[in-house]
Amino acid sequence: MNAAAIEKTELNKILSLAAGYCTLEGSKLRMHALQPSSSLSEVKKSLKLTEECVCLLFEHGVSKIEHFPPFSDELERSKKGSALSCGELLSVGNLLRAVRIAHTSITSVNDEAIVLVKEIANRLYFNAALEDDITAKILNDSEVSDYASDKLYSLRKEIRSINERIRARLSEYLSGAEGKYLQDGIVTMRNNRYVLPVKAEYKRNIKGFIHDRSATGATFFIEPEEVLEMNNELRSLMIDEREEVERILSELSRRVGMMANELQLAILLLEELDCLYAKAEYGYKTHSVLPTVNDRGLIEISRGRHPLIDPKKVVPVSLSLGKGYRFLLISGPNTGGKTVTLKMVGLFCMMAMCGLFIPANEATVSVFEEVYCDVGDAQSIEESLSTFSSHIKNVIEITERANQNCLVLIDELGGGTDPDEGQALAKAIVSHLIQTGCTGVVTTHYSALKEYAFATDGIENACMEFDSSTLQPLYVMKIGLPGSSNALAISRRLGLKDSILADAMSCLSEGAQAFEHIVRSAEESRIQAEKALLEVEKVKTEWQEKLQAVEKERERLQKEREKLLSSAKAESRRIINERSADAEELLAEMEKIFAKEQLSESDLIAARTLKNRLGDLAYDTQSEELVRPQYLPADVKALKVGDTVYVSRINDSGTIQSIRPQKNEAEVLCGNLRLRVKISELSVLVEPKAEKKGEKLPKWKRKQSASPVQVSKSLAPRPIPSLEINVIGKTVLDAIPEVEAFLDAAVLSGLEEVRIVHGMGTGKLRAGIHEYLRKCKNVAEFRLGHYGEGETGVTIVKIK
Repeated sequence: MNAAAIEKTELNKILSLAAGYCTLEGSKLRMHALQPSSSLSEVKKSLKLTEECVCLLFEHGVSKIEHFPPFSDELERSKKGSALSCGELLSVGNLLRAVRIAHTSITSVNDEAIVLVKEIANRLYFNAALEDDITAKILNDSEVSDYASDKLYSLRKEIRSINERIRARLSEYLSGAEGKYLQDGIVTMRNNRYVLPVKAEYKRNIKGFIHDRSATGATFFIEPEEVLEMNNELRSLMIDEREEVERILSELSRRVGMMANELQLAILLLEELDCLYAKAEYGYKTHSVLPTVNDRGLIEISRGRHPLIDPKKVVPVSLSLGKGYRFLLISGPNTGGKTVTLKMVGLFCMMAMCGLFIPANEATVSVFEEVYCDVGDAQSIEESLSTFSSHIKNVIEITERANQNCLVLIDELGGGTDPDEGQALAKAIVSHLIQTGCTGVVTTHYSALKEYAFATDGIENACMEFDSSTLQPLYVMKIGLPGSSNALAISRRLGLKDSILADAMSCLSEGAQAFEHIVRSAEESRIQAEKALLEVEKVKTEWQEKLQAVEKERERLQKEREKLLSSAKAESRRIINERSADAEELLAEMEKIFAKEQLSESDLIAARTLKNRLGDLAYDTQSEELVRPQYLPADVKALKVGDTVYVSRINDSGTIQSIRPQKNEAEVLCGNLRLRVKISELSVLVEPKAEKKGEKLPKWKRKQSASPVQVSKSLAPRPIPSLEINVIGKTVLDAIPEVEAFLDAAVLSGLEEVRIVHGMGTGKLRAGIHEYLRKCKNVAEFRLGHYGEGETGVTIVKIK
């Protein structure tokens, strides 16, 4: 990819921002040097890697790469047998730790979608034993731990012991009679040996070895004879200690050298993973999405946001390119966002080609072999290039190199010269580029070029919207219509005198004025139409919400109605069952009386009494008018506000609120619901007229007269339903059918509460019965018995 396109689209700034999320110095350098790939398979793989890293970081909580200092030649020196210093070995230890954490954190994730990153992680080689040894034996950049080896521990223990003995003996000089010979009351060291600072005039009073003299000659540093041997022993132990430390460092360095090649590969792999994590984090922080990529020149961006503009100020832009046309001609006012949109198209394509996500709601971009970009002023005094010359130089290169696999971005094509020649040249260049089959975006103010886009296949007009009322750009792109430059309107907003503006308007040709007026009017009409469409959509949404609320209320009322009907049926069934049971009991008593061979007067009186009681059980049908209402289809001409009607849609009645004959509908109030209903769905209640003398009413209007009670003798009276069933000792399979039959009988008998005795036992029978009761539609609720009711051995069931 050419460097000019990377710089003009500001991809280098995006890579710099992404590099800020890298942990390793080497990763940052790799990110800055990243180049867009023109291979579709490589781009898909790169984007898949970034997608997997987003999943690892923000779904599975995998940690990023641990930091370790950059390596220069340490691994090469260890491979050749050189011993590394403590600091260098600590750096190797940090590298080993970073490799181990990266490997284990990735491979331990149980997600089938993580494939490519696991392949990288599986290539990481680490040595946990060497890492532990380095961490345990090296304390800091210059010190080895006492516990690095048994010998080192023993040597340092002896060194500390001799040091204490030497200091103790020298302390006797400081506090004893020899103290008057000393210059200072301290013990010092010369040539790594403990000495005493003795005054020059008393140097012969202290027997020992003179190591040094002060610069003034007033002090001699003497090693007393009594500590000479101890100093010699200390020196010998320190030499042994140094040799042991060197041996330990050499051994660790040898082990590092044995895996130097693997560590060098691990560094490269960790830098690659660090770059991938940085891409993932940058995409996550910028709310970017995984783009769909192709190599057919298809670009579709939904609400794309330029990543270098403040997120609080950026206005999302949507555009489409490559379906039916491969060139987009963007026009509109200055400062309206044309150049930003043009650069955003190239930037998004190259970001995807680098494996970066795109800041948009949805994005489809194409992979190109090359991106050619002519944006901005590249005039050069040294090369004697004007603005126009620099642009034409770039355009010449583009026209010579562009092909069907390239993306061309040209800002203000043909600008910087005579307008007539400039727009003619621009039209010819665009025509040539369309013939090459390349994909491109061009910005312009030329009317001739806008007209050309109207009449030519393969290129489409697009405009950046401008609010003529506030004279402000809206930074919104609309495809299909050209945009007006609004140069005079913008100049007026910025404060240019009206007299100058009027003079400028008079200088415009009639054709130019007419074209700009048409474009501006079309743009204003489109904006108003879109606003109206938004209002319509808003009203539509509100009505849909209201209709949903009405539907919910209708369903609620329907359920309430069904519930009331079910309760009424159950109550009537209970009353009938009670009265039937009483009647059967009275009949049974009468049978006993008539079963006697001889009936006395008292028996007849008792039988008559029982008959009267049986008559009292009959329904008082004279008090009930079984008049069935009649409904007739509603007539729009006969309906009036306030009439009561029946609404078939909701199976309920309501009151007419208003009538719309022209639409053949009416507004009906049903309870709290206000409905708009077709007249064909309404029925009118017909009230029965009073019966005149001699007039015979229809059967459905008549009052039903009471009929005498007919007493019949039943030889097989119905048994009184049982309130309890005992299933103790039965299995669940045997008990459930009996319980089911028992509950059916209870429902038919109108019982409200029954009892199932299942015993305590192992609890399996109780659990099976409870499971059946939960699914039974006739059961309102059930519970275990309370104290005195049988407790956990009994279940009390309430019938619906």
